[in-house]
Amino acid sequence: MNLPDISAPAIDLTVVDPFAAGEYHDLFTYLRTHAPVYWNPVPGGDGFWALTRHRDVAAAYNDHANLSSSGGAMLGGSLHSDVDTASGRMLVASDLPRHRMLRQVMHRVFAAEVMERVRTRVRVLVDRAVGDLLANGGCDFATDIALELPRGAVMAIMDVGYEEAAHLVDLTRRMIGYRDPRFGASSADSVRDQRLRLGVVQAEIFEFFADLVRDRAATPGPDLMGILLTAEVNGNQLSEEDILYNCMNVAVGGNETSSYTACAGMAELATEPAHLARLAEQPELVDSAVGEMVRWSSTNAYVQRVALRDTVIGDQLIGAGQIVTLWNVSANYDEEQFPNAHTFDLARSPNRHLSYGSGLHRCIGASFAQVELSVLLERLVAAGVEFELAGPVRRLWSNFILGITELPLAVSGTRPTTGRDRS
Repeated sequence: MNLPDISAPAIDLTVVDPFAAGEYHDLFTYLRTHAPVYWNPVPGGDGFWALTRHRDVAAAYNDHANLSSSGGAMLGGSLHSDVDTASGRMLVASDLPRHRMLRQVMHRVFAAEVMERVRTRVRVLVDRAVGDLLANGGCDFATDIALELPRGAVMAIMDVGYEEAAHLVDLTRRMIGYRDPRFGASSADSVRDQRLRLGVVQAEIFEFFADLVRDRAATPGPDLMGILLTAEVNGNQLSEEDILYNCMNVAVGGNETSSYTACAGMAELATEPAHLARLAEQPELVDSAVGEMVRWSSTNAYVQRVALRDTVIGDQLIGAGQIVTLWNVSANYDEEQFPNAHTFDLARSPNRHLSYGSGLHRCIGASFAQVELSVLLERLVAAGVEFELAGPVRRLWSNFILGITELPLAVSGTRPTTGRDRS
């Protein structure tokens, strides 16, 4: 990949092409070396700062005094408007002290008993989907198997049926993929067209949750909706808007991360069959293998912050009000933190990836993703076969969520039996 001289502001991280082509690693390696705190100009706008080193990104996640989350997680909202509508309402778009109070409420959603319900639901769906894969000799893993992870989680967390869960996952996929042709976008679309499409699908998601609020208001249960309906923050019940925004937070964060991470991991397992053979021999590596899948995929490429006051990061002065982006996908491949970062290592330890954020802003549903992906890996190992890619891999048109939308897979043969298998 030919990279421009950093002195000429030619690297633009808002350009989606390198991300959609899976050709962004050289770009970030260049930035970490030459401009780890990089000012990214934006035509017609003020631009933003991009942090690309692991140590800077990790520190920024925990710098609540100087960096605010209230501008929203994604470039586009606060970049072109003064206030994000989710500011102070959605967990990921709130600052202390409200963030801590909301987090205490949301912890109830991710309790151990809910995690077991998720494990059970996901296992049933994955067993069925992998069984179909084996019977048919192949599938599109991205749609036929990976999406079963968030569907099962939604069923357990929100106490809804399979069809409702599948509908919600479809909506969140369309929302994140609002610029992707697979989900209805066109190269001829204007920014206004894109915004309109995004607004329409967001309204559909809010309507889905509003219907649940109406249905559950009289008899709240132990599910996500019941917990939010009965919760109090600072002595006050959550407003309906607060409930809807935090349902959106759970749905989008969980639905997109687990399924796209599964796709990235499966693409690597199909490319190198020795990985599954090793997991069969050493099943104790499943947890670390999941962690490596999460680092490897870096599905949530970046998050946004806004400087509350003048502050220095690296050797750069960040001005009050300026946008700072924390590039997880770069930090997770920083050789200073991850030796042989571009090697998929099932046993990588330590693995201090930042895919889930850090500190107070560590993803509250990280444990659920671990459960879902562990269930998937265990089932793939138990299948006792090898897989191979059966066609071109297609990636999401986005620089915010990195994901594979098409992953044709074929069963290529029976996996050689290992000593552990025979026992």
